[in-house]
Amino acid sequence: QVQLVESGGGSVQAGGSLTLSCASFGNTFGNYGLAWFRQVPGKAREGVAFISPGGGFTYYAGSAKGRFIISRDNAKKALSLQMNSLKPEDTAMYYCAAKSGGDYSLRERDFGHWGQGTQVTVSS
Repeated sequence: QVQLVESGGGSVQAGGSLTLSCASFGNTFGNYGLAWFRQVPGKAREGVAFISPGGGFTYYAGSAKGRFIISRDNAKKALSLQMNSLKPEDTAMYYCAAKSGGDYSLRERDFGHWGQGTQVTVSS
């Protein structure tokens, strides 16, 4: 079992940067594939970035490619999302999520563990 708690959200102007963090409470953090999702009210949750259990494979949605960096520290049981060149359309609630096994996915239904979310607001 893994529990996830996000932090680091806030308000930033367009073009700025923000780093989100996700802390895990559990003994099997290193066994999980991890991802960041985001959701705007009234819209489906969108996968942003995925990282494999060992950290050697990452995948980014088109909206995040070239601007966001996902990373993890298994010793510290921590996941991060560095977001650069932020745009107003990046405004959303951001969630970290964990799935059993290392197969790549950004499908919401593949992830069984979720944090409570942290709000990111980008103003123009």
